[in-house]
Amino acid sequence: MPHLDDVLIGFDKMLRVVAGVSHASRQNPAARVTDGELQEADRRHSAGLMRVNHVGEVCAQALYDSQAQFARSEYLKEQFRQAGREEEDHLAWTSERLRELGSRTSLLNPLWYAGSYAIGAIAARMGDAHSLGFVVETERQVEAHLVEHLGTLPANDGKSRIIVDQMREDEAAHGAHAKALGAAEVPAPVRMVMKAMSKVMTGTAYYI
Repeated sequence: MPHLDDVLIGFDKMLRVVAGVSHASRQNPAARVTDGELQEADRRHSAGLMRVNHVGEVCAQALYDSQAQFARSEYLKEQFRQAGREEEDHLAWTSERLRELGSRTSLLNPLWYAGSYAIGAIAARMGDAHSLGFVVETERQVEAHLVEHLGTLPANDGKSRIIVDQMREDEAAHGAHAKALGAAEVPAPVRMVMKAMSKVMTGTAYYI
C-alpha cells in the first residue's frame, strides 16, 4: 500500500490536474507558429478536438499516477512517474491551445480523472507486466485517435496540427518503451472494452 505522504502528493496532483494547473518542461512546439484565420465552425471543431485531447491527458495523468502508486517494482514506479511528467507537457499545450481558441477544458474532468485512476489501479494490481501491457494498448489507441485528428483538423489550423503531431510521436515512444520493459499482451475482450470506453469519452468530451 502507498504511504500516507504518497497519497497526499497524489491527491494534490489530482486537484492540480482537474483545476487545469499544469507546467510544461518543454516549449510548446507551436509557440513560434502564427495562428491562421479560422471560420467559426472550424474554430469550434478545433476546440472540440483539442478538448478531447486535453481529456486524454487528464486520463493519462490519472493512469500513470495510480500505476506508479501500486506498481510492485520501484524501478517501474519511477518509469511511470517519468512518463507522467512527460505527459504533463501535453496537458499544458492542449490547455493553452484551448485558451487561444477561446474555449475551455471539459467540465467532466473530475469524472475522467477518477475513472482513469481506478482503471490504472486495477491494471497495476494485476502485476507489472499486465500494467505495462495496459500502457501499450492505451498508447496505441491514443495514437490512433491523434492520427484521426490530424486528418480532420482544419487545414489552416497549423498550431493545433503541430501540437497533435508532437503528441502522436510522444505517445508512440511511450508505448514502445512500455513494450520494451516487458509488457504482456492485453486480451482481445479487454481491448474491445477499452475501445468502447474511449468512444464514449471522446464523443462526450468533444462537446462537454
